[in-house]
Amino acid sequence: MKKFGICLAGLLLTMFAQAAHADNLSIRIGQPGFYGHIDIGGYPPPRLIHSQPVYVQPAPYGAAPMYIHAHPKHVKHWHKHCHRYGACGAPVYFVQDRWYERVYVPEYRHRHGHRHHHKHGHGKHRHRHHDD
Repeated sequence: MKKFGICLAGLLLTMFAQAAHADNLSIRIGQPGFYGHIDIGGYPPPRLIHSQPVYVQPAPYGAAPMYIHAHPKHVKHWHKHCHRYGACGAPVYFVQDRWYERVYVPEYRHRHGHRHHHKHGHGKHRHRHHDD
């Protein structure tokens, strides 16, 4: 029984350490490398990947479109990834990465008082979950 308690304590400690580490690595909206829903109200018109919205399932009549900055693989296989963004039942416009990085991020940082700009790599582990 003592071994079980020690193993359980070790497992819990590892889980908490990993959660704390993951929280420190989170990328928020307005930062390079962020993927998720963005509010484009008052921003320059977005450059879109597709001119028409993408639907996975029928959207309710009058549903507002969502503008999403998504990983290219997620865009290509949207039906497999829309749940991660909470967007399976909405019309979705995907914004171009270049527009997000060069137009949206600087404007967002200006509006929200961010003074530091950090470059993030574009490696295969770049995906970050949306931040609502």
